[in-house]
Amino acid sequence: MSRFFRLTELEPYVPGEQPADMERLIKLNTNENPYPPSPEAVAAVTAEELEKLRLYPELAAAGLRDAVADVCGVTPEQVCVCNSSDEVLAFIFHGLCPNGAVFADLTYGFYPVFCRMFGVAGREIPLREDLTLNVADYRGEKGTVFIANPNAPTGLFLPLEKVRALLEQDRNRLVVVDEAYVDFGGESAVSLLPDYDNLLITRTFSKSYSLAGGRLGFAVGSRELIGDMNTLKFSFNPYNVNRITMLMGEKAMRDRAYFLSCRDRIIEAREWTKTQLRGLGFTVTDSLANFLFASSPDVGGAEYQKALRERGILIRHFSVPRIENWCRITVGTMPQMRELVKATEEILKGV
Repeated sequence: MSRFFRLTELEPYVPGEQPADMERLIKLNTNENPYPPSPEAVAAVTAEELEKLRLYPELAAAGLRDAVADVCGVTPEQVCVCNSSDEVLAFIFHGLCPNGAVFADLTYGFYPVFCRMFGVAGREIPLREDLTLNVADYRGEKGTVFIANPNAPTGLFLPLEKVRALLEQDRNRLVVVDEAYVDFGGESAVSLLPDYDNLLITRTFSKSYSLAGGRLGFAVGSRELIGDMNTLKFSFNPYNVNRITMLMGEKAMRDRAYFLSCRDRIIEAREWTKTQLRGLGFTVTDSLANFLFASSPDVGGAEYQKALRERGILIRHFSVPRIENWCRITVGTMPQMRELVKATEEILKGV
């Protein structure tokens, strides 16, 4: 590092492998959607719209905010759109953690990174032995609580009555529910917003809307909290969402038929793969995300990842003591998941 760098203790988030030869691989390591974006979103990118790139994007993002508000059942004033849900989270860590931040020990890896980035005191609460989150463990904590729901990398979903209990513990403590994967079987906490002004929800277009490369996310909360988010946004980068992404996000959000079709196929492939892996002796969590979290008594996590990589299939392994024997497997198309199961059978035969 240079002599000018002051964040010397910063350890950046490590994303999944993004190989150059992806067309030769089955990529199941970064929780991307295996299906293309909505045809309506793609068709919206006309030559006329591309010519408008010489202009700054609309500050209010009115069309996109309206689409998000309609689908979520809130008002546009309760929506803040950003360049990915990671940016949403960055704004929250930067401006809405007056008493520090609290999150699980096994969850989205960006939370501790943002703590170090913005000088926020972070506290990790261990998941239980079965990898579940127990809300009683958060009682008395004063820091802003962050929960990924469904959680990553476990895929486990915390029922809304538990989220409500978490909100009730302290009405003066902000609870952030990161719903990056909620569309694949969970239930959004949006329904709790009328009762709790200490709830802020983050969402992304990367997973269920096939726009990971577009970098688009949003926050939903009370008008006051969204006002705070917009203050942070306009103090950092008012034009944070580009014109094309904004347009594609609006069209993708409103194309409900395509969204549901892709989502249902992913859920079907997830449940099929879960059954197949369990039949091969794996322990697989009851994931409600677009990935599976699996562990085998016959092959270690790192060994399993390496063996699949040699067969042209990428999955994610985390070198963390509590889960070093587990792997996270993104749900792809059904043919891709059949290839995964076939390769797994071959690997187990050679053990």
